Amino acid sequence: MSAALAVTALLLTAGCSSAGEGSPGDGTSASSGGSGTATGAASPSAQAAEETPPAKGTVKVLRTVTEGLKTPWGLAPLPEGDLLVSSRDDGTITRIAEKTGAKTELGTVSGVSAAGEGGLLGIALSPDYASDHMIYAYFTSASDNRIVRVLYDEKKPAGEQLGAPDTVFKGIPKGYIHNGGRIAFGPDGMLYAGTGESGQRGLAQDKKSLGGKILRLTPEGDPAPGNPFPNSPVYTYGHRNVQGLAWDSKQRLFASEFGQDTWDELNAITPGDDYGWPDAEGKGSNPEYHNPIAQWHTDDASPSGIAYAEGSVWMAGLKGQRLWRIPLDGTKASAAPQAFLTGEYGRLRTVVSAGGDKLWLITSNTDGRGSPKSGDDRILELQVT
Repeated sequence: MSAALAVTALLLTAGCSSAGEGSPGDGTSASSGGSGTATGAASPSAQAAEETPPAKGTVKVLRTVTEGLKTPWGLAPLPEGDLLVSSRDDGTITRIAEKTGAKTELGTVSGVSAAGEGGLLGIALSPDYASDHMIYAYFTSASDNRIVRVLYDEKKPAGEQLGAPDTVFKGIPKGYIHNGGRIAFGPDGMLYAGTGESGQRGLAQDKKSLGGKILRLTPEGDPAPGNPFPNSPVYTYGHRNVQGLAWDSKQRLFASEFGQDTWDELNAITPGDDYGWPDAEGKGSNPEYHNPIAQWHTDDASPSGIAYAEGSVWMAGLKGQRLWRIPLDGTKASAAPQAFLTGEYGRLRTVVSAGGDKLWLITSNTDGRGSPKSGDDRILELQVT
């Protein structure tokens, strides 16, 4: 990233608390090692105000890419355009031909122990995928939730293309509920993971626990340089069950989170901050807790994956069975959230940027809590504004 753009990102987030350097969640520039800081002078164009998107947007379903999926959870677009999808209950990763929708099962990730909300959850491509062909996966094992990486060898027969898992990080609390599971590599090249408190509410406030947190790791699984707590992978705490992670065009991190009975949340992430659970749910008046930028009643959301496109965060809703658009003004919502596709495709699990004004969207009607539609679960291509 250029020095001018780096300083712009820093200026736009000035005033936010930040205990760590080089973390994209606080708006500073980061090198691939996660320890760089912004330097240099901003150009006049870099100092220009951000464009705020229109208060109202649009969603157009362009096509169904594929259907007949079983408990799809994670989605990782390949560089050549095809899509990788994880199956929570089967523990498999399947390649979807982007143009035809044809499915090729790569194989099973060994060690997955699926039960309740646990199983094979988020997946992400290595930052060096072009050379190492590694897929990272977050899954529930017999003893914990963990992150592994597996080699994807396209030259081997279908069903045998995944290598043995190499454990990158382990010891995340597991439960029948609240296993977290979303992983993503940030603009700094570091690996971010959203975890749940596994139904043990007190873990979220315990900074020594890995439950109810956003973690920031190196690709090898070590605490990332510049993290807010010394020698700790914990990036933020006080979360109930983080389900979505996405960065905007200025490298600011946002996360979606399940509430309990009252408020689901979309949060702007500041390193080291406490997001309140279990002492706070939704917006409150206690300055010790970081308030969400938007909140919803749980019947309207139960948020899962999020993506950034066209100046807005797009949030998939499970129980709410709709796609939410949250237009941004920096790290605040610039207008009221707007709902699309309400009830048209059932439960919505994962949304990922397809570049520009396009999104990939996965339904989740075969997860035991939905009513399978014709064709069961599918991937849709959307055009948004």
